[in-house]
Amino acid sequence: MEGDCLSCMKYLMFLFNFFIFLGGACLLGLGIWVIVDPTGFREIVAANPLLFTGAYIMLAMGAMLFLLGFLGCCGAIRENKCLLLFFFMFILLIFLAELSAAILAFIFRENLTREFFTKELKKHYQRNNDTDVFSSTWNSVMITFACCGVNGPEDFEDIRHVPYSSLEKATPEACCQRELQSREGMFVNKEACLEGIERFQNRQGCYTVILNSFETYVYLAGALAIGVLAIELFAMIFAMCLFRGIQ
Repeated sequence: MEGDCLSCMKYLMFLFNFFIFLGGACLLGLGIWVIVDPTGFREIVAANPLLFTGAYIMLAMGAMLFLLGFLGCCGAIRENKCLLLFFFMFILLIFLAELSAAILAFIFRENLTREFFTKELKKHYQRNNDTDVFSSTWNSVMITFACCGVNGPEDFEDIRHVPYSSLEKATPEACCQRELQSREGMFVNKEACLEGIERFQNRQGCYTVILNSFETYVYLAGALAIGVLAIELFAMIFAMCLFRGIQ
């Protein structure tokens, strides 16, 4: 009976580590896609130090889970106590790091509110100054998602440090409609847009557009994160039970 339990534990351990291996491969692939994606998202990530760092953290975590899943599978099948102990210690460290990151994300979630982004936009945005990282990032976001400001073009009415002629409204070029949503895309009617004619402007705020675009993916990412944590927890339990059962 004890031998049957140990054999069952070994194959369950292999199964859980196989899922960790697949999860690591997915994170690794996603991290690589974010960094090298040619559709414009890479430009936004590269211009924002926080997103840029997050992409590389995701890449590193994916590579680590990929390696640990492989080691866990080998340790379980070969019944190697050294590999199992090594696996347990590192998976515990990763588990604690991911849990800490989730707690910190929950604590600082107020930094992702509409009011926070509106305040930062009005404080730092310099319109068409692409040498400024903040302004260039916002211009890329507005062009890519065909949106304007956080709430709409009205966000730019109070930005007095932005130079614009008396013939133009405060709406930046990035809010003007284009035939193709990229920096190379031709304006539908740039002059009319800058004069304030609404039908040539992107009127919807970027906060709503991006939230709607990524809402499904946010829930999917949250479910994936919970699933990975659960799998890691069970994998640690099986690793320790298998470690104690190996003679």
